[in-house]
Amino acid sequence: MNKKTKISLLAVMAIALILLFIFLNIGNNWGYIVPRRGMKILAIVITGAAIAFSTVVFQTITNNRILTPSIIGLDSLYLLLQTFIVFVFGSTSFIVMNKNMNFLLSVSLMIIFAGVFYKILFKKEGRNIYFLLLIGLIVGTFFQSISTFMQVLIDPNEFMIVQDRMFASFNNVNTDIITLAIILLLATTLYFLRFMKYLDVLSLGRDEAVNLGVDYDYVVKRLLVVIAILVSVATALVGPITFLGLLVANVAYEFMKTYQHKYLFLGSILIAIVALVGGQLLVERVFTFSTTISVIIDFVGGVYFIYLLLRGNK
Repeated sequence: MNKKTKISLLAVMAIALILLFIFLNIGNNWGYIVPRRGMKILAIVITGAAIAFSTVVFQTITNNRILTPSIIGLDSLYLLLQTFIVFVFGSTSFIVMNKNMNFLLSVSLMIIFAGVFYKILFKKEGRNIYFLLLIGLIVGTFFQSISTFMQVLIDPNEFMIVQDRMFASFNNVNTDIITLAIILLLATTLYFLRFMKYLDVLSLGRDEAVNLGVDYDYVVKRLLVVIAILVSVATALVGPITFLGLLVANVAYEFMKTYQHKYLFLGSILIAIVALVGGQLLVERVFTFSTTISVIIDFVGGVYFIYLLLRGNK
């Protein structure tokens, strides 16, 4: 089976699941149900595309297939920001109530953080991937500790506002920012296209890329900004999904059997859509909303992560 056939197969599966999700048990309430399910599907597609895209780029930059952008603390930073806003200004403040303002503030802070993180980790010689992993875990844990400290001090009713943003769920998608998310996603994609040609070379490693004429520091710095925007878009829409990127990127590597990023991007995005729509169907039709899709994805992703670690030791 060649690569185009595999992409076509994934596209058919994604479209079939989307149609099943929209029209299953719809009855005579087309006018009420279709727009709502359509917005949910749109959020799923945006989230899946952003997470899959950013994870493949991040793994290419770091040259490691068991890492996701969450390792540098972007998810923890988002939760810290949301907790801090509620802790300081209250749940009825303008920043909390105005979702577009909250979204733009989150994106800006995560981009600034990614830029500072890049300067610290990649500027000096001798800093390797293990240093990135160590600092990322420390920073993420530090952010989580501060968030937990503030969460135990705030009013229980206001903690419910924070709790809604701690776990990814497509049952309460932030539809108010979908238009803004689409604009940001398209603008980021257009900006990214100028760096697309470097990814196949970057996957060879830093030294090989430099020897082949790539301005490594310049390209990687801008790709980190792209990753920060994509992660913040996905996180602000539905909340943090830790293992989704790891899962879909590695399945795409195994299924596509290629190093060419044009196929890896398409494959990982379609696999993410299949996983999210299929998972949401399970949540709604099998588990009857007794759990969230993030629980299912984190469970499957966690098992797959252990499998990757065990396979790497052989």
